[in-house]
Amino acid sequence: MPAVAVTVMALGSGGWLLEQGAGAQESTVYRARLFDEVHRLVSERYVEEMDSSDLYRMAIDGMLSELGDPYSAFISAEQADDLELAIEGDYGGLGIRIQKVGEWITVMGVIPNSPAERQGLMTGDRIVGVEGESARGWDDTEAVERLRGPKGTPVSISIGRVGAPEPLKFTIVRDEIHVETVKSFMVNDRIGFVDLDQFSRDARSELGDAIRDLQERGAEALVLDLRGNPGGLLDQGVAVSDLFLARGAGIVETRSRVEDQNFTFGAPNDEEFPGLPIVVLVNYASASASEIVAGALQDHDRALILGTPTFGKGSVQTVFSLPGGNHLKLTTAGWYTPSGRSITRDAMHVSGDDLSDAVTAQMSAMRGIAVDTAGLEVFLTSGGRAVYGGGGITPDVIVPDTTTLDERELERAVGRAGFSLNQLAFRFGVEWTNDHPDIDLDFVVTPEMRQEFFQVISEIDELEVDRELFDRVEARIDRFLEAQIANSAFGELEMFKRYETQSPMYLEAVRLLGEVSTPEDLLSLATPVAPGSRIAEGELAGAGSPATDGGN
Repeated sequence: MPAVAVTVMALGSGGWLLEQGAGAQESTVYRARLFDEVHRLVSERYVEEMDSSDLYRMAIDGMLSELGDPYSAFISAEQADDLELAIEGDYGGLGIRIQKVGEWITVMGVIPNSPAERQGLMTGDRIVGVEGESARGWDDTEAVERLRGPKGTPVSISIGRVGAPEPLKFTIVRDEIHVETVKSFMVNDRIGFVDLDQFSRDARSELGDAIRDLQERGAEALVLDLRGNPGGLLDQGVAVSDLFLARGAGIVETRSRVEDQNFTFGAPNDEEFPGLPIVVLVNYASASASEIVAGALQDHDRALILGTPTFGKGSVQTVFSLPGGNHLKLTTAGWYTPSGRSITRDAMHVSGDDLSDAVTAQMSAMRGIAVDTAGLEVFLTSGGRAVYGGGGITPDVIVPDTTTLDERELERAVGRAGFSLNQLAFRFGVEWTNDHPDIDLDFVVTPEMRQEFFQVISEIDELEVDRELFDRVEARIDRFLEAQIANSAFGELEMFKRYETQSPMYLEAVRLLGEVSTPEDLLSLATPVAPGSRIAEGELAGAGSPATDGGN
């Protein structure tokens, strides 16, 4: 029977397989004919009918998957708009930030000077219908597809609002929306704080403007927050680094197997903020261009890096245009910091079916291990300090933003009911501010507010929250409530300020900057991790939040 099967396969392929010698089987022509024959047989003979174009797309996806590189991907014409938004930071839309809360897409924030703000949309509004169609059950992707569109085109939506007995109807004309990538505020009379969300086309200019504004308001030191920043454009990573480095200082080197794609990028301009002490905050979700900036400033001893090891993405992607409006995003080079180190994590270099498991394991390890320099190559900064290649950017000062065991238990209980603690706090904040429109900017969460929140979540059928557990995580409850009430009453920036000013990383950065007046003084406070160290998160309780009971 096996012999018959082989014969049938040979005849089905027209017999040309039998005519190939071992040498010919290595040729490109042979492999192309082999692929075409497999495609034809699957298209004609597979037990279920398959669309021929779908098979080609599956083949492309399979080929890219086998590279073992999560950053190389085929981008369809339909996905190209999201790619353009990530690059340019602009799109045609309403100017709202949305998230699915329960069954409904909910407005989490309204962008200033947007069509949504001009029409009176508010944080907490539920989108219950679009163009006469119910929006119940929509996910974020479907909502974005329906709401985003060409500039100048109208869209009709129905809004459910707390206190309104009937849905409110709006017709909003889409406009070009610019997504601000920077948030900033003064911590006190001498320390400024600026958060950079992503490295879009205007990252350098917006960041530079924000820092100059902070200096005009008295800032003599700076916290630059790159936590959660996934990166973006390589040239903007270089441009942002250029703000803080002397002319000619190395920023990043790209190395490719294509000779004319090997480049060394240096700072083209004079430093814009000389003498300004800077703490850069990073965590496991700081990646790509964020790591270029952190690595360059660390290698040149220009800033103190604080937080937890970064993601470890030391590669460059090039986007190639393909027929039909499609694109290919392909890893074409690796990048290296000025000291010559690659920060790429080994876990990313796997192939085929092992890829997703490896990435998941990597992310879990990064959350569970605050720092691990075992086996990493040691490099030296311009001032002779030890830094490490591989494993992301290892901070100069390790401060984990962790949660207590009680906090994790509460989050799991809330998650089992299909919610997050932040979502519940958001919903409460909208309703509370609607009932208290005269709230002051300097409000604080009171025991009465906390009790009211517990009563609200206790009435959710699927959710069971132990009162003793709730009381043990009072500090975290208050942090969420304060942030989301501020969001509803005063907007996203005030929410951001309220939440971040209680972060262990933020508090440590402010404390360190409060003790120094120069970048050199700041670096003298670094507590570098010795080569070969493996320190678990729970062992770092003294440096930040403990991973055990006892508060955050």
